[in-house]
Amino acid sequence: MVGESPGDTSMYSQPWFSPSRCKMHHGCRNHPGCRRRKGIPSILSFMRATQYTCMLLSYLIENKTDKKKLVMKLKQLESSMSSGRKMLRLGNVVHALVAARRTAELPEVVPRFCLTASHLSRALYFVCDAVLWLRSVGLQPDIDKPKWQNWATKCYYCSLLMNLARDWYEISWRLEQAALEEQTKENFFWQKHSKELNGVKSDGVHGFLCQLFQILKRNPPLLLDLMKNLCDLSGPLDTLGIYKTNPGMIGFCGLLSSLVGILTLAIPHLKLKQ
Repeated sequence: MVGESPGDTSMYSQPWFSPSRCKMHHGCRNHPGCRRRKGIPSILSFMRATQYTCMLLSYLIENKTDKKKLVMKLKQLESSMSSGRKMLRLGNVVHALVAARRTAELPEVVPRFCLTASHLSRALYFVCDAVLWLRSVGLQPDIDKPKWQNWATKCYYCSLLMNLARDWYEISWRLEQAALEEQTKENFFWQKHSKELNGVKSDGVHGFLCQLFQILKRNPPLLLDLMKNLCDLSGPLDTLGIYKTNPGMIGFCGLLSSLVGILTLAIPHLKLKQ
């Protein structure tokens, strides 16, 4: 596994029903199945960005008396985007379970556990989300909304924590590789007094931060995935009462996370492989 990321699943076979099995049609727009797989995530990403943009803007102008009508329209649009996303995500339970089945075959223990747990938690989140959607459209008006919202938030929070654990494992692995490379250089090129490690090296916390900066700089997919997961944490942390913030911060973090998602859809090689 030397020189190969421990969480990289690209070398392993995927189930015949996996949505990402069609490697020959990467970026394809000629086949209905390929267009459908790329179309829905793109729509959801733009709807999510719109939802959090409305949340951020309504928070910024809600105290202005001459903007009350605009605030009301923004909140209505935010609610519409949220309901629309719930409807379009009804089939995501299957995709999450398929992804969990695929990651359960990873050879490395930590990525296998983190990614499988993340996908299963996300599947439960989508189930709760679907139940809430049934209530919002009036099909099941007797559903206990606060209870299901709480369950959905906990499942989403668990999924994010597992994703962050996987990100930290990737970072730790790369830090270890960098240390081994530097040790090899010192042994062969007598650089015991050098203050650089692949460009930067120093002692203590400063040295660790410099190494971390260099690793994230050289691995944009890992940086973007870490940024997205950290931004997504703001919502569940506030809802569960772990760290209270305001709609403006949640809207800003959600918008930033959505933009990262759109970027990785537009440029697939920037998405961290799972």
